[in-house]
Amino acid sequence: MKEVFTMWRHTQMVVLVALSAAIYAAVLIPLKGFPIIPGAIEIRPANVFPFVFSLLFGPAGAWGAAIGNLIGDFFGTLTVGSIGGFIGNFFLGLLPYKLWGSFFRGGDVEPNPNTAKKLAVYVAIVIIVSVVCASIIAWFVALLELFPFTPVLLLIASNNVIPGIVLGPILLIALYPRVKRFGLLWTEIMEPEEVSASRLQTVGNVLV
Repeated sequence: MKEVFTMWRHTQMVVLVALSAAIYAAVLIPLKGFPIIPGAIEIRPANVFPFVFSLLFGPAGAWGAAIGNLIGDFFGTLTVGSIGGFIGNFFLGLLPYKLWGSFFRGGDVEPNPNTAKKLAVYVAIVIIVSVVCASIIAWFVALLELFPFTPVLLLIASNNVIPGIVLGPILLIALYPRVKRFGLLWTEIMEPEEVSASRLQTVGNVLV
């Protein structure tokens, strides 16, 4: 996770954090009026963005997801449980690029699900990461005795999986060539030595 700290050295990565957070919050806030659990969980098609921004912007997408979710909570769902939401959304934006890079290490690592194999890997990542994020948040709010664990786990996981699988591939296929053309892929901004050792080979392959 070295890169989640070293990324702050790069102005472009900081801008991508702000951009990711702003877009995520901007889509979250209007849907606060359509709660599933009042004051806690609402319909969230915006949950596609942490997956997309993670694969394109790496650690900037992780910080953007966490900060964007916290901004959204200020518009009707801010509680002590928002701490769990911040952590859960951070991992929602952290794990996709980590898992993607690990799976495709030494191969075609470009985050563009334009083949059956890449689409299948993307879907698997969405499911795995959604459950991890939901587990963190559900455990935290259950620990605080705000809401029971199982319903929150199922609702948050579903809220992540559905938009992630339905909308994510479309957005990635549309955005990837444009982001790459403008040199905004995180692997084109950060240096290999700024990234965790387990990721060095992947980043090095992209930078070459």
